Amino acid sequence: MSYFDAASSAPLHPVARQALQASLDEGWADPARLYREGRRARMLLDAAREAAAQAVGCRPDELVFTSSGTRAVHSGVAGALAGRRRVGGHLVVSAVEHSSVLHAAEAHEAAGGSVSRVPVGRTGAVDADTYGTALRTDTALACLQSANHEVGTEQPVAEVAESCRAAGVPLLVDAAQSLGWGPVPGGWSLLTGSAHKWGGPAGVGLLVVRKGARFAVRGPVDERESGRAPGFENIPAIVAAAASLRAVQGAAAEEAVRLRALTDRLRERVPLLVPDTEVVGDPVRRLPHLVTFSSLYVDGESVLSELDRAGFSVSSGSSCTSSTLTPSHVLKAMGVLSEGNVRVSLPVGTTAEEVERFLGVLPGVVAEVRAKLGAHTHTGSRAGSRAGGSEEAAAEVAATGSAEVAGEAGPLVVDALGKRCPLPVIELAKVIGRVPVGGTVVVLADDEAARLDIPAWCEMRGQRYVGETPAARGSAYEVIRLA
Repeated sequence: MSYFDAASSAPLHPVARQALQASLDEGWADPARLYREGRRARMLLDAAREAAAQAVGCRPDELVFTSSGTRAVHSGVAGALAGRRRVGGHLVVSAVEHSSVLHAAEAHEAAGGSVSRVPVGRTGAVDADTYGTALRTDTALACLQSANHEVGTEQPVAEVAESCRAAGVPLLVDAAQSLGWGPVPGGWSLLTGSAHKWGGPAGVGLLVVRKGARFAVRGPVDERESGRAPGFENIPAIVAAAASLRAVQGAAAEEAVRLRALTDRLRERVPLLVPDTEVVGDPVRRLPHLVTFSSLYVDGESVLSELDRAGFSVSSGSSCTSSTLTPSHVLKAMGVLSEGNVRVSLPVGTTAEEVERFLGVLPGVVAEVRAKLGAHTHTGSRAGSRAGGSEEAAAEVAATGSAEVAGEAGPLVVDALGKRCPLPVIELAKVIGRVPVGGTVVVLADDEAARLDIPAWCEMRGQRYVGETPAARGSAYEVIRLA
């Protein structure tokens, strides 16, 4: 079995395992006590803090350990906002932040604050100048991830940090995905990380608050971790997290070169082996171990299941693979195809042979899923009639007020109501050839993913997406055939 989902959680690093086992015998006591066992535990905790601070690039007294990366984000956002409440209640985030940041932003809004969400381009990166224009005189905090967790795109942290510095706004960087590859550059004020992302044990996060950054702890405070992370420290796990961080960073330069060659191979070969597939994310400014692609006419859940049967563990941003039944907010913000999305994130030690085997298996998996969905050909005999051919479909089109209904000059209507993506896109692909160049197809769909996938299909297939209008049920998506 090849585990290709390191971006979700990296396998436990051997150094972490060794440090964890060793510190279980030495680090069980209360580090706040003055007797021998307590002093020994305190020494382990202090050594771990110094090691982690060196890896991050901060002072040891600026870093605290939390119970998770999510807890670090929530504490960091809440504390920074509270520390600058006299400045204002405005928060700036990017549209592709990790859900922990977005949830913190939603909680801030619910409490009466305001949030600006900076859009990203098709590669998933914010424009530094655009981000800078979102800063206001009442901005209390800005947040920007160092690299995206779904597509691997690196963000212009240093440039944004400079804009924040000029505006007097602290910048919180979520470095969960990148910290194992090295310290985050730039003049950031707060930083968070999560140990299980770099091969440490789960249940350990870190929060860094630079000296000079205003910070007010929210909620009950105790004497642990400078009052910023209440509760008894899990010293064995903390020791293992710090040890593994230093170990992976020590080998990062060499491993990054090796894994980048493998992901370059995937980026090059997958679109050639699997027709109608788009690799997403920045091709250059990206994490070395992560590549994401989306294939037309398949659903992510089926692809992931078949790859699992073939011995590969990968993940997806497709809505059908999540509990929310809505497309990934990252893919949505980028404006790329959401269905048929596959994220491959290679752990340390992945071999070229494993990648070649994946490339050998993937085309057959996608072809099989497409065949099951009736998408083995782009032009079929199903789904679609001239407007007026179906009374219900014609009524839906008429209700939009955006398409001609009468006669043969009217649009071709695809009634995909009640069908989950990728079926609406499959039906669109099958009938687009029935209209002349310049002709119109209207797709009726009530699946949330269609709002993203139909425009993305047009972008990939060289057709013109006109727009979406409300219908009696769902929406009507208008497409003009250009090719």
